[in-house]
Amino acid sequence: MSLNLATLRQQIDSLDHKLIALLNERAQVSLDIGSAKRQTADPLDEDNTHVYIPGREKQVFEKVARLNPGPMADESLCAIYREIMSASIALQKDVMVAYLGPVGSFTHDASMKRFGDSVQYASQGTIADVFEAVERGRCQYGVVPFENSIAGSVVPTLDKFIKSKVKIRAETYLPVHHYLLSKTTTEAIRRVFSHPVALAQCQTFLNSHLKGIELVPCASTSEAAQLASKEKFAAAICNQVCAEIYGLDILHADIEDQQDNTTRFFIISDAWDAPTVSDKTLLMFTVDHRLPGALCDGLKVFKDHNINLTKIDSRPSLIKPWHYVFFVECAGVHGDSEVMTTVIEELHKFCLDVKIVGTYPDQRPQDLRY
Repeated sequence: MSLNLATLRQQIDSLDHKLIALLNERAQVSLDIGSAKRQTADPLDEDNTHVYIPGREKQVFEKVARLNPGPMADESLCAIYREIMSASIALQKDVMVAYLGPVGSFTHDASMKRFGDSVQYASQGTIADVFEAVERGRCQYGVVPFENSIAGSVVPTLDKFIKSKVKIRAETYLPVHHYLLSKTTTEAIRRVFSHPVALAQCQTFLNSHLKGIELVPCASTSEAAQLASKEKFAAAICNQVCAEIYGLDILHADIEDQQDNTTRFFIISDAWDAPTVSDKTLLMFTVDHRLPGALCDGLKVFKDHNINLTKIDSRPSLIKPWHYVFFVECAGVHGDSEVMTTVIEELHKFCLDVKIVGTYPDQRPQDLRY
């Protein structure tokens, strides 16, 4: 059967008219949902002020993938829905998202993939600045790196959780690929700028191609690109998008030590979301270091309640030398659940200063699940 190009284009035009009408109909329903929430909201209920609902978002993405018959790939369709939901969020409320900048950082990339293009973004110079922007109410949400699959935990983020009142509302994962960018050749490079974690992730390449070259740590990979763009014989290890943003050439691509390099980010705010079918919870506590087995007794509480711990960290409390704060992440349990309430009660028998840092839907990609 021959295909008539003019007829096919008319079909596209007709479908576009229907899509626009349906998208605006969906947007109006989203506005009505916002109005309904405001009418029934308890002014003391912090969660009613939120338009970013990670549990609902996860349901939508799973539904879209389940209903998709093709030929469009699930990833492509979900990317479209990401922007549809971003536009709906912006219609309901002006939303400002703080991120570790400047533009082009991996945190900026993770923020855009989570919140889309319709909300407003506020670049911050440090992780501490992101926390402060949320704490002071200048931004409703913040995005901070938490851990990397090669370099491990991001210490400044852990340290801020110790004293901050912000809550973890969601998590997101970003595959990380590093590029060497510069205005000169590899042989002429005299120093390399990058974030310490990025430098740690590219040790094999650095030892092979730039051994002995000065490595300069920066607050973010995009700041590194900014600095490298101002020096003739400097380079930066950063995101590919920084090449266009800062006028640099790509000298080497995918220079990370492991190709499955992934960073997990937390979305922080003043409250966490309601329970979903699969949640995780991050707790922090201290123990009486004078009591033998105090930490062991505390951890046994989780085993007794059949709770799997997927991460354990410790950081100096800064209260006194050799006194530590422990972080544990629990899989399959929400912070408001009965079992978590019981766990916290029992932890108080062995632990001090027990606090839920956040509780959030499990967003691990399938290839990262155990």
